[in-house]
Amino acid sequence: MQTEISQTDKSRDRILSSAALLFCEHGYAGVSMRKIAENCEMKAGSLYYHFTSKDQILTEVLNIGIQKVHAAVADALSDTPKDTLAIDKLRRAVSGHLHALLENSSFTSANVRIFRQVPEEIQLSNLDVRRAYEALWEKFLIELKEAGHLHANVDPRSLRLMLIGALNATLEWFDPKLGEISELADRYTNILANGMLRERNL
Repeated sequence: MQTEISQTDKSRDRILSSAALLFCEHGYAGVSMRKIAENCEMKAGSLYYHFTSKDQILTEVLNIGIQKVHAAVADALSDTPKDTLAIDKLRRAVSGHLHALLENSSFTSANVRIFRQVPEEIQLSNLDVRRAYEALWEKFLIELKEAGHLHANVDPRSLRLMLIGALNATLEWFDPKLGEISELADRYTNILANGMLRERNL
């Protein structure tokens, strides 16, 4: 019985991984159940044993994309010692997001790149997972502000929107051949923490 469960899980994982890659390459409209089955080297009927529709597969792909990033950031923050400096807490969170985002790019890319293409009911089914991750960041940023680490005029929600948007955009241009993810996390964190403008007397 255990072997059957394990084999089923492996098949589901293979289908989801294959589908995530296809959704990234071809978008929502360009992927069919038949194409997913062919890419997995499975018969279409076998695919329906695991999933009832393309939309069910896509919903899981979108959820997994966010859950991987959420887990990485949550782990990074939960492992932070109490006396850690605010900039290092931010660095851990940024690094966690970027590593999960760029190292699981098929799932995370699908979520970032085609979310606005998919039917409204799929977007709605993904909202709870998406909002849970947004809440994690917002809680973290509010805690930084309440501890006096953010300027009084910084709105945590606006900062969260800007920050996640900037991190997600790295999917479009980051090339691991040209640098390490940890180096990118350091650069982003330093800009966020130290600013980019120098005041000059005119």
